[in-house]
Amino acid sequence: MAKYFVMGKYTPKAFHGFIQNPNQDRSAAVKALTEAVGGKLESFAITRGSYDFVAVTSGDLPFESIAAVKLAVESSGAITDMTVLEEMDMNKAAEVAGKAAGGYKSPTG
Repeated sequence: MAKYFVMGKYTPKAFHGFIQNPNQDRSAAVKALTEAVGGKLESFAITRGSYDFVAVTSGDLPFESIAAVKLAVESSGAITDMTVLEEMDMNKAAEVAGKAAGGYKSPTG
């Protein structure tokens, strides 16, 4: 099962929408998007700092599904700088790296 951490920034267009309707439940919209591609929304938070929101999603969905959400959302003009981080198993990566390193010859000798 994959887990994704999604962060993004709202545009002035989105902030205008928030002012016009300050009682919006953006987590409902994010949940609907996540479910539309076969995932599950674990959490959603509006944040202070470099990003305006952070969502955690999971499910048996390939990275392309989350990339599709990014395309759909950013093309709306309401979100920019959407970043997707995928959880990984460092132990498995290190194991594979060990195998790869055994057959690798550095250009420096």
